[in-house]
Formats: sequence, structure tokens, C-alpha cells
Amino acid sequence: MREHRISNKPAALMLAAALCSVLLSACNSNDNLSGTAVGGDNNGAVAAENNGAAVDASLDSREPIIEITAWDQPAPDDPGKPFIESRFKLFEELHPNIKVKHVEAFQTNVREKFMTAVAGGEGPDVMEQPFPDMQLYMQKGIAADITDMMNHSPDKSRFIDGAFDLAMKDGRIYGIPSFMYSSGLLYNKSMFKKAGIVSPPKTWDEFAETAKKVQQHNPDTIGFDILGMDWADWHFEYYVWQAGGDLTELQPNGTVKLMFSSEAAVKALQYYKDLKWTHKVTQKNVVQDYNENLRDFYTGRSAMILGSSDSFGNFLKQGMKAEDIGFTPFPVGPSGRAPSQVGGNFWMLNPKSTPEQQKAAFEYAMFFLSKEHMEAWAQFCLDNGFAINPLSIVKDFDVTKWVKDLPPDYVAAVQATAKDKHLEYYLKSSLSSYLVKPIQRILLDPSADPATELKAAEALAQKEVIDKYNSDILAGGK
Repeated sequence: MREHRISNKPAALMLAAALCSVLLSACNSNDNLSGTAVGGDNNGAVAAENNGAAVDASLDSREPIIEITAWDQPAPDDPGKPFIESRFKLFEELHPNIKVKHVEAFQTNVREKFMTAVAGGEGPDVMEQPFPDMQLYMQKGIAADITDMMNHSPDKSRFIDGAFDLAMKDGRIYGIPSFMYSSGLLYNKSMFKKAGIVSPPKTWDEFAETAKKVQQHNPDTIGFDILGMDWADWHFEYYVWQAGGDLTELQPNGTVKLMFSSEAAVKALQYYKDLKWTHKVTQKNVVQDYNENLRDFYTGRSAMILGSSDSFGNFLKQGMKAEDIGFTPFPVGPSGRAPSQVGGNFWMLNPKSTPEQQKAAFEYAMFFLSKEHMEAWAQFCLDNGFAINPLSIVKDFDVTKWVKDLPPDYVAAVQATAKDKHLEYYLKSSLSSYLVKPIQRILLDPSADPATELKAAEALAQKEVIDKYNSDILAGGK
């Protein structure tokens, strides 16, 4: 789940990531912004017109009108709605041959509605989808292969290295990345300094010792706020990766194998238990609300939390000093690695659209990734006090130009975390509640055994979720 937003639940974070359109979703959602086109004012329009050759879709005015449907209309109460719609208008002024029907994307149960629309042959021509969903849609043939269009686009070289990785299958490209965030360890530099700690921890052992030391030198503080509430698997999966495993394994035939009781998962849960009961570096109420964890951090009560690359602006708004906000890759576990959960959105095209509609949809998505648009969006964010994601998906958009308080080491750490990417475990939405129980049991009961608890959770999830899921997959393949 995404934790770069101060929101009510990680499910909301991921849903926001799935629904928020390209650039405004990179503005922090705690500011209640959503939608695709987020920059935009008269100056932006003039800039676009002056640079029409770079932005225009090159569809000649004598060509027939191409109509496409985009699920990207902002919600009625979206404070950025006038700006968003001004960008919609600008696109059509620059592309007179493309007429876009905008459908509200911020619907209740949007994933279910999207799948229903697809099943009925009424899916949108273009829509943003979150990283994890792209994996499913590629497998099911719902995402159009855009390899040739992307390879022939002069804009392909503008994207950062690895931008397309999570929208590729068998060397083919199925999505246009619109924004990305990465996860890592957030730490309070001032609290570290008081404890004489000169650099963030790089291993599990160093992490525990760092947490203990910072507590000793900062009275009435917490070394680390752990996530033990009903989204506990959100952060727990990171530790499983660090231990060298995962929580599910997608099989070649599309079925899923549970890995709850794997050696890596047991090691990760044992480490959780040690942080709580042996090292005693976590908050007392380990099942407190996630927003309480965030509050502990920005008020200086907790020295470390897990966070995402675009948390910076939120903490500034909550009163933290820029020089006190540290970000670093996760400490490595027994595997010697510390993959970062990456999230964000891809523009996905409909494989059932006509070639002309696909071309128009491609041009539409790329419009919102133009340098002009991104700079107009950044100016809009600055003018309205909205945070900007420090991880730009394109190379020619200089984030530091717009986020002037962003320390260079923060940017470097964000770039480092994005190099070793990992998606959240497969079928997370269906399996989350089963994993939360053993995690909470371990954090609340010092006598609970990690292996025993995980085996019980795995058996129940197998019976209630996986058996039916795999049966349906195999039946569908016959």
C-alpha cells in the first residue's frame, strides 16, 4: 500500500493510486487532489501553443475525427477540477481530430466496475491503472500491447531507467508510466544527531541497535513505530523480501501458491517479535492507527518509520524542518537485499479499440507527460501549497527546481530505492486479513510462535481463498 499519503487507510492509498490521474496524483492526496491534468493556467496554454510541434499529436486537421473514452474525470468536489478541465480543453485545442469523452474515474468499487465494463465490451480506450493491477491485466489480455508505438515515440528516451519494467511481459510494453513512488526508511536526523548516530542503519542488526540508542539519548521517544493494525501485512511484506522470500508465488499456469509459512516469512515475523519483546524499541500500542504512526514521526516522538519517497512535502506541512527529514533504503535482511516497494500508475490502452483510437489514446496519455504540462502542473502545486513527488518519471523534469527545500541526499536516496523494485504480493487484497492475524498475535503475545501462527494462517487462507481461486483459473484454462 502506499504510505506517501497521510490518509485513512492503505487501501485508500492504493485506490487513490489506481484512480488519481497522471500528474495530480503525484501531488499529495492529503491535499484532496485527483485527476489527470493538474497544471495549467493561461501561461501554460501559451507555452503549449508556442511549443505545439512538441506537444501536438500531428493529426492533420483534414483527417477524420477520432473519438475516445477516458476514465479520468475528476470528482465534483475536487479542488483541482477547474485546472484539470482546462487541460482537457487545451488537449482538444491542440488535437482537433481527437474528441475525448471523460468519465468519472473516482467511483465506488471502480475496479469491479472497470472489469464489468471490460466484460461487456465497453471498457475505456484509456485509463490509468496502479502498478499491481497492471500485472493482472497484462496476464488477462486486458492491456493493449503498445510496444511499437512507444518504440517509435521520440519521448521514450525521456523516461527514467526501469520506468517500464512493471508494465512489460515477454519483452513487450503494455503501459505508459505516469508517476512512481518508492518506499524506504524515514528517519529523524536531529534525533540521530543527539544520539551520536552519523548514518542510517544498513542491516537488521544495525537497525535494532540504532533504535535502542536513539531511545536512550532522546528521552520519552520511540526508536521505531511498527505497523501492527489491520494493514499490518503492508509493511510486513517488506521484511519478508529482505529475508529472501515473498508471501505468494504466481505459477506459470496462473494459479497461486501460498508462502506464508516459508523460511523467509518466519524469519521476518521472528524479527518483528524481537523488535517488540527483546529489543523493546516499538511503541506500546502496536496496533494504533497508521495516522498515529505518522504523527509520532512528524512530532519528533518516533525516530524511524517506514515511508515512501513522496512523504517529504507532507511532513513539511506538519511542521518538520526539511533538514531533519532523512530517507534511506531499507536495512538489508538475511538475503543481503532490501527491495523497495514501488507504486504508481500506468496509462493503459484498450486492446479492443481500433488502431486509430489506440493512436489517439497514446497521444492523449503522452500529452500529460510533456515537459510543458509537468512544469505547469508543478507551478500549480506550488501556487496552491500542494506537495510534489520527489521521484520524477521523466528525466527532463527537474524536481529540485520546484521543491527548493529538498536535500540532495534525500533525492539520491529516492533514486537508490527505485533501483531494486518489488511489487506487493500477488492477491494481496484477498489475503491481507489472513496475514494480519499472526502479525498481531506476535506483537501482542510474547509467547506466540511465528512459525505456528503463520502455518495456521496459511491453512485457513488456502481453504477459504486459494483453493477456489486456483480451481477457477484451471477451469478457465480448459
